[in-house]
Amino acid sequence: MLVLLPLVCEAKKEHLIQGRTMGTTYHLKIVTGYFQGIKGLKDKIEKRLGEINQSMSTYIKDSEISRFNDLGQADVKFEVTDDFFRVMQMGKKVYDLSEGAWDATVNPLVDLWGFGRAGRKNKIPPKRQVEALLPSIGFENIEIISPGYLIKKHASVTLDFSSIAKGYGVDAIAEVIHREGFQNYLVEIGGEVYASGLRKDGQPWRVGINRPQKDAAISNVYKVVRLQNKAFATSGDYRNFFEVNGIRYSHVIDPKTGYPVANGVVSVSIVSNTCTFADGLATAIMVMGHKNGLSLIDRLDDVEGLIVIEKPDGMLVDFYSKGFETEN
Repeated sequence: MLVLLPLVCEAKKEHLIQGRTMGTTYHLKIVTGYFQGIKGLKDKIEKRLGEINQSMSTYIKDSEISRFNDLGQADVKFEVTDDFFRVMQMGKKVYDLSEGAWDATVNPLVDLWGFGRAGRKNKIPPKRQVEALLPSIGFENIEIISPGYLIKKHASVTLDFSSIAKGYGVDAIAEVIHREGFQNYLVEIGGEVYASGLRKDGQPWRVGINRPQKDAAISNVYKVVRLQNKAFATSGDYRNFFEVNGIRYSHVIDPKTGYPVANGVVSVSIVSNTCTFADGLATAIMVMGHKNGLSLIDRLDDVEGLIVIEKPDGMLVDFYSKGFETEN
């Protein structure tokens, strides 16, 4: 006699793992079979995040990036780990594609304008100080040599991966989860995301874009994007800026001029195959502006984007790439 049993074995569970890293928070959602567990997974994730921080955090004095920045010599080989080398290679790709709009050497200018570790200044630096720093800015001033070496062409050049490291962290944690045999999961670090497979209900993952206005609450969702086996990153200037005489100065600095961008772009969201690339490209397009940025996105395979500009009257205007889709 055949007895039909409830399909308990096919039921799904969603597990949440969360914590702090890279000066922000991370959240992971992992969908499993009803009897499948995630024991030991958080320890592996925390270990991997620790490795990335030790490589790329400028807040750690003996980190890899801090030691590179402290190297006050040109034409000397500096050996780097695989993590560091991969980020440099991806950075070079974004730098070349954006014609220098993304540049990991721009941080001395960020500090000068009061958006760095030294704290807010809320004033415009003298032109001579900006010009004095420009010779130290330029990703082309670092030579990338396989299998894992960097060479400074100018002794004063330094690196900061704040515009790409979270994306790399997302990709790295997604690799850890995938190696453990999980197929349906969402990884989020500081708003950067990778979505694999489907949610517990069998639907694609849904990610919200914050309304890009200074008075908008964190919970104020502007658009919703559905993701499946894709990465997602957003860059914006609507929370980190100061005003002088009614003019807004953003934390997004143009590496070529040394001054904050003033192109009206307040938010850029990118969907791509990797979060490292999406993270870097979103920052680059903030600098490039909506016309050049949209043109670049539409030339790239497997990349979509949404660029939002704010008009002088405060109205938001959206510019979508050809294949970008939102729910509302």
